[in-house]
Amino acid sequence: MRNALIATLSTIFVPGGAVVLVPYAILQATAASPIAQLGPIEVGSLILAFVGLSMVIWVSIAFVAHGKGTPAPIEPPKIFVARGLYRFLRNPMYFGALLTVFAEALFFHSAWLIAYGVILWLALHTATVFFEEPQLEGRFGESYRQYKARTPRWFPRPPRS
Repeated sequence: MRNALIATLSTIFVPGGAVVLVPYAILQATAASPIAQLGPIEVGSLILAFVGLSMVIWVSIAFVAHGKGTPAPIEPPKIFVARGLYRFLRNPMYFGALLTVFAEALFFHSAWLIAYGVILWLALHTATVFFEEPQLEGRFGESYRQYKARTPRWFPRPPRS
């Protein structure tokens, strides 16, 4: 129960802040105009945002159910999770959050949100390469190194055996 609460709160505040609060603040600061019509680009962007948010939620649930931990560093998974979305991609929560930000940029026709998405990706990439992956190698050893060798970091592809 504790892990579920931590996972829920950390998902709401961290990715939620990055994909809802920051884009909202950017749109307010840049005086973005409301969307006049809902065309194919806007509908497509809503679908992408739904997929992205679904990925973020799935990862939080998987960490609690299969990893016996949370996405929060205070209670990380005790068991290495390499199933579900993690079979296709090493960072599905980050990918889902970025997909959502870029979908918002399309929906609102905002170059500022595109710039924010690029900056967010650079920050996540840097943290992943220099902090998260070495820490995971230390915790999970050879199983994580093998996983890294067969699973892409940012661009999903079918699993390799």
